[in-house]
Parts: sequence; structure tokens; C-alpha cells
Amino acid sequence: MIKKGVFYLFLGIVVILLGITSFVLAVNFEFFGHIYSRKELKEFKNQTATRIYSRDEVLIGKFFVKNRTNINFAEIPTHVIDALVATEDARYFEHEGVDSRSLIRVLFKTIILNDASSGGGSTITQQLLKNMYGRKKFGPLTMLVNKTKEGILAHRLESIYSKEEILALYLNTVPFGENVYGIETASRLFYNKPAVKLQIDEGAVLIGMLKANTYYNPRLYPDHALTRRNTVLLQMNKYGYINSTVLDSLKRLPLTLDYANLESEGPANYFLVEVKKELEKILLHVENTTGKKWDYTTDGLRVKTSLDYQLQIMALNSFRKHLSVMQKKLRQQYKSGNSLKSLNALIQKELKRKKLLDSAQKVHKQEIFTWDSSYVDSITTTDSIKLALTTLQSGFVAMNPKNGDILTWVGGIDFRTQPYDQINANRQMASTFKPILYAAALEKGMKPCDYLSNNPKTYVDFGNWSPSNYDNTEGGSYSLTGALMHSKNIPTVDLLFQVGFDDVDYLWRKLGFSYDLENTPSLALGTSDASLLEVATAYSVFANVGFKVSPSTILSIKTAGGELIYEKPKTTEMSRIVEERTGLFLNEILQKAINQGTGASIRSTYNVNIALAGKTGTSQNFADAWFVGYNPDLVLATRVGTSNPSVHFNNGANGSGGRLALPLVALTLRQLENKKELLKFYDSAFLPLSDSLLESMNCPDFMEDSALDKILELFSKDETTIEEEQKKRINTPAKKPSKRNKLKDLFKRRK
Repeated sequence: MIKKGVFYLFLGIVVILLGITSFVLAVNFEFFGHIYSRKELKEFKNQTATRIYSRDEVLIGKFFVKNRTNINFAEIPTHVIDALVATEDARYFEHEGVDSRSLIRVLFKTIILNDASSGGGSTITQQLLKNMYGRKKFGPLTMLVNKTKEGILAHRLESIYSKEEILALYLNTVPFGENVYGIETASRLFYNKPAVKLQIDEGAVLIGMLKANTYYNPRLYPDHALTRRNTVLLQMNKYGYINSTVLDSLKRLPLTLDYANLESEGPANYFLVEVKKELEKILLHVENTTGKKWDYTTDGLRVKTSLDYQLQIMALNSFRKHLSVMQKKLRQQYKSGNSLKSLNALIQKELKRKKLLDSAQKVHKQEIFTWDSSYVDSITTTDSIKLALTTLQSGFVAMNPKNGDILTWVGGIDFRTQPYDQINANRQMASTFKPILYAAALEKGMKPCDYLSNNPKTYVDFGNWSPSNYDNTEGGSYSLTGALMHSKNIPTVDLLFQVGFDDVDYLWRKLGFSYDLENTPSLALGTSDASLLEVATAYSVFANVGFKVSPSTILSIKTAGGELIYEKPKTTEMSRIVEERTGLFLNEILQKAINQGTGASIRSTYNVNIALAGKTGTSQNFADAWFVGYNPDLVLATRVGTSNPSVHFNNGANGSGGRLALPLVALTLRQLENKKELLKFYDSAFLPLSDSLLESMNCPDFMEDSALDKILELFSKDETTIEEEQKKRINTPAKKPSKRNKLKDLFKRRK
């Protein structure tokens, strides 16, 4: 009986071995689907994220399908390797891809005894293969097929790659949750630094996450992560990688993070949207010209942009400092009185428009942005709309007028909660339009010392419209210089009729604006719509003394291996838009606007000393506040207002361009002036005027009417039709005014 029992046992073992051998052969010969060859394993390539850098080499974002950045073995700290081996595969350096002891444990405990707690038995090499190719379903044989495949491939992989190369491959492919893959990306996400700079306790946290990357996520579940970190440290001590003294000191350390999610909280996320648009165009051009196709979501490209990281941070600091104060003032205004009544009426209108009246008091969770901190709270639909209506929105763009490089792009107050880009939004540009009208006048041959009437006038054909100056002054005459630097409305409307609509429209289109101008006297005061980017591009023509450049965001593109795919040409193609004379005159006038006119607070209040010309703008009822400042190296443009023009400050003390928009530029420039090594790139002096051009500006900005003129003005109020103005003004050269005959004007025939 014993011999018979031994025989059957032997026979059973033979049958099992034959079965296992047959099964392995079936897997190897692809009975259960394709199994990768040595050549395919050698050619394996991770999908890697394209990294986006500022011009000063700061990582500002990534484009990816899977957020991964590959690094080599030398860039991985030794303690991270030690933690990985101690925790995941203690005999890693002893086996050749498959650990026979672990395999036997899986066979008898996990499969035969159905004990899931006994562990999976996969080596680091096998886990790598799972990360590389995933696992497929094969019904009840799923585990056996996948484990067998991974065993076969593990041997092949270890015959191709060294142990160190496999460890690097593994740590580049392993998932860490939050759509993050690889130790480098995880290190930058959770600790805001490259993997090479990880401390032992930090590396242990990340390695600990591999067991269950959500459950042990240190941001979401810090208690779980701390416990798991200490378990990893114990394993490192167990296998001799750290001694007991080091273990004890590390276990006492608190869990610390420096979470830096560039995808939602980066310093330039609005800018990255623009970079992606330009990147797609460039790569398409590269494909059409070279036949080589690149995928920026998988090929790990390195894109260097034009963004000046330091200047970007300065602009963000200005937003926080200024808009946090102005936001409180606006909300305070809408807490009572007529402002509150108008807001409540607008809220009801919005509820009706969105068909939300029935759910006006329905409570839902919403992420709420504040300048102190963002948080999630339960809020009614009504309060949500109220919050949105009273939120100050703003955009800020800076560009180099010489080559079109975008240097700063702050598209809004918070990309996560306010993703709409204010730089591309079209709003009434108010008095920032005026330099374009004055440029058209100078192009037509007018001079800075030609004078314009400041006497009130009613335009019968336009609903008896009567423009008035911001400060309600009237009378006398302003030179072109005086009218523009002090942003006077009455003389500017007068100038529009002298220049003519067609000439203004022609220049408007040459400057690159997309909005169609309307032939109406109010055009002179900036009723046309434009985006901040269009305005900055137009003002760059003045800064560049007549030449226009196109805005761009990308300086160069390289492959993951360092091969140059694209580089922006050193010489930028430029087209002349206005004559040099026009550009020189405008720069001189708008410098006066900064030093003595509507933008003077940038000097007197904020003590900005950099060479600067500029223009403020305040749209009707203070709906939007604008400011543009520039010099030959730098154009900065900003606009502030709510999403609905009906919600605004009710006075110029808070809502004017000089009070609401100008401070954003001023505060940014003050920071820039404290960075001497950076300032030198942005502080070129304006070209000086020749003696003859200086002489043509040598006149008073304002000339008062005589005493008799003032008395007669009380009895006279001009009423005119547009036909009369066109007959009098269009194609008639402007002249320096002589003393007017008010008696004659008084009895002049009117319509």
C-alpha cells in the first residue's frame, strides 16, 4: 500500500508538473494573447508629460495624458531605493525577476487556501510589468495567466536591463494617485522639490503610498500616511538600511508637506492655456515641414516660454494686495441702500433668466474663493449668484514691445474657481481708446499744439447727447497734448469730427483690433470693445515708435533627450503701423499723462520711478477700470470690473481707472524697482525728440476764454447735427485758435 501510495503521489506530482509546464508553454506561445518579445521590451517607452518652463527656467506646468516625468537612476536617492526594496521586494537583488519563495506562498496560500492576506508575491520586476502593460481578464484563470505572463516577461526584462535600470523604470511608472505617475512627479506634487532632494522620512511617505495610493495619501489622510511611513522605516531598519538610532529619530518627526499642484494652483495656469494653443500650431508646422509628428501629451517635450517668472509673481502679489482691499469695499457698498436694492433686483433677473426661481433657496456645496483662503461651504442658489455678481474680476498682461514676448499673463483672480480668462474678454475700453484717435489725428498731419474746443455741445442726431468732462469743467481750448494728457472728453469728441471716422477706423484695423467700430460721436470716449491683449498689442506700437509685433508665448521646444525642435527667430518680423513722428509725439504726450496728468498717482502715491508713459480709462458708470503703462521695453495692461457691468463702484474714488486699475501696475513696478538685476531689462529711456519736434510741442496745454467769452457762453449752447460737424471739420486742417467772436457765435443759425 505504501508503494502504491508513493506511486500515486509521484504520478500526481508528474501530472501537476506536466500541467504547469503545458500551461506555461500555452501562455508563452500566446494561447492567452500576445506576450511581449525582448525587442518590444527594449523599445518600451513611458508616456511622459511635457514640461513647461518660464524664460528663467522655473517649472510652471505640464501637459499630459498621464502626469509623469522620467528621471534616471542617479537622480533617485539611495534611501528611496532602500525603502522600496525593504518594503516591496527584500530579495530583489538575489532573484532574476521571479522570487520562488513568494511564488510558492502564492500558490499554496493565496490560490489553494484562498488566503488573500498572504500577499501577492509579485517582485518589483513583475510589478513593473503590470505598470507597463496592465492586466487583462481571463475569467477564473485571470490570476494564473497574468502571473505566468509576468513571470516569463520578468526573466526577459532582467536579461535586457540591469537591476538599477529596472528600479528606475519602476519608480518612473508607479502611480501615486491624483493622476500622478512616477517618483519625480510625486515628489514635486507633495514636497514641491525634485526627487533627488527628498529626505529619508519624505521618501518613506511616498514609498508607503504604493500599497494603496489613496488610503495613504498624506494630503487626504495624514494619519494613515504617518502610520504607513513608520512601517516603511521599520522595514528599512529590519533589513539593515538604517540603524535603530536613526529609526527612532525619524519616527518622531511630524508629517510635513509642501503641496504644489501646478495643474490647479500653479502661478501661470491661464498662461498655460495660451501656451497650449501656440504649441499645437508650432508642432503642426513642424510636422508639415519635417514629417516628424510630436505629441505634447505623451512625448515628454521641454517647452521654454517667454514668461518672466519673477515678474509674474510680482503681478500676483499686486493682485492679492490691492484687489483684496477693493473687494471688501465693493461688498460693503452692496450691503445696504440703493446698491443693495439694485443688486437684489439683478439677482432676481438672473434667477429668472436661468430658470432657477424654484430653487432659489436650494442649498448646495460650492468652492468659494476669497483672498484669505478658498473653502467649500453650503450655500443657496441666491447667495451663489450674489457672490458671483459682486466678485471683482481682473486681468493683467505684460509684453515686450520689441519682439512680442508675453512676459506676464494673469488671466483672473483664481484659475480653479474663476477659469474664464479676463485677458481675452472684450469690454468697453473707455479712455484707453483715446490715444488711438489722437494717433489718427497725428497721422493726418495735426500737431500737438493744435487746439480743440472745450465748450459744451449737444449732438441733435444722437438723442441730444452732450458729452461732459470727467471733472465737469468746460470752456476754453486744449491743445492735443493737454486734451490727451488730462483725458478731456469734450475736446476729444471735437477731434473725432476733425479726423473723420474712416481714418480712425483704418488705423483701428491696422492695429489689429477685432471689434467693428460704430460711427457715432461717443466712439471718441471709448465705447468700442477690445480685449486686454489687443490693447497691449496696440500700445506696443507706440512703445516701439510705430512698429507692430505679434504676441507670442514660446521661445523653444526640445525633445526629452535635448534635441531642438523649434526656436523662436532672433529677429522678429515687424510692420510699420504709424509714422515715427506719430509714435514719438504720442510717447511724449503719454509720458506727460503719467507725470502730470491722469496717471500722476503712479509717481506721487506709489513712487514709481521707471521710465513710463500711459493712459487710464474709466468706462460708463465705473463698470470697468483700465490702465496701460509702457516704455520701450515693457507694456503692462490691466482691467478691473465685475462680470456684470451693472454691478460696480458708485464713485470714482474707488471705481476710476486711476484708483482701481492703476495700482496693480504701480505695485508691480515698485517690486520690479527693488530687483535691480531684473529692472535693467525693463527700464530703457524713450527716444528723445529732435529740436524741431520739441518746438512743435512748445505751447500751453490750455487756453482760457476771455472774460467776454465767458459771459456770452452763459447765453450760448452749441447744438449741432453730425452733417454740420462733418462739413466744418472733416478734411479741414486744424489751426491754433485765435480770439473767437462770441457775439457772432451767439446769433449763429442753429438747428
